[in-house]
Amino acid sequence: MTERPYVIASAAVSLDGYIDDVAEARLILSDPEDLDRVDEVRAWADALLVGAGTIRADDPRLLVRSAERREARVAAGRTPSPAKVTLTRTGKVDPAARFFTTGDAARYVYTCDAQAPVLQSTLGPVARVVGAGDPLDLHRMLADLRGRGVERLMVEGGGAVHTLFLSAGVVDELHVVYAPFFVGQPRAPRFVNAAAFPQGPANRMTLGKSRQIGDLMFLQYFPR
Repeated sequence: MTERPYVIASAAVSLDGYIDDVAEARLILSDPEDLDRVDEVRAWADALLVGAGTIRADDPRLLVRSAERREARVAAGRTPSPAKVTLTRTGKVDPAARFFTTGDAARYVYTCDAQAPVLQSTLGPVARVVGAGDPLDLHRMLADLRGRGVERLMVEGGGAVHTLFLSAGVVDELHVVYAPFFVGQPRAPRFVNAAAFPQGPANRMTLGKSRQIGDLMFLQYFPR
């Protein structure tokens, strides 16, 4: 099997399986304590990955928030925050997005081979664009990241990306926090979409840790 990073996929989800609603403002599902837990995992990682759709919708910074954790990373010879990674089939990413303009770590954009030169000219020096096949090959992308020194990858979404990683069987840990309410909007983005997931016992995960965080519930699963 091709060497790849250890992958943790992380999501906050409503009880009916949504990661956001259809309102313009982003739906906040976590509380400060849970956001600090997420920050701890970010500080552990060598790289953080979100899809291009998440960059367009949420404009995330993808930085370690805790000054203490940033200092600990620097003391260990690492950048204050992990490298940032996105993948896009369409090449629709804005070089002015905070993904590209905040932090000092490397930024990688994976896309189809034919799209890569055009996208590199659009983004210029703000990111390294890497062709990963036509169509974009997830396993090739992960192998390339491992070759660049990324041993620990945190995948933060959105739903299309979680679906891609989970259905491909490349997630080593799944961290899910359930928020105690319902969204109930069919057009809202879901945690995962329809896909060719493994069937039968191979689709059943093993529960690791679980704990209550305020009125939230954190579950750690290990896919088989």
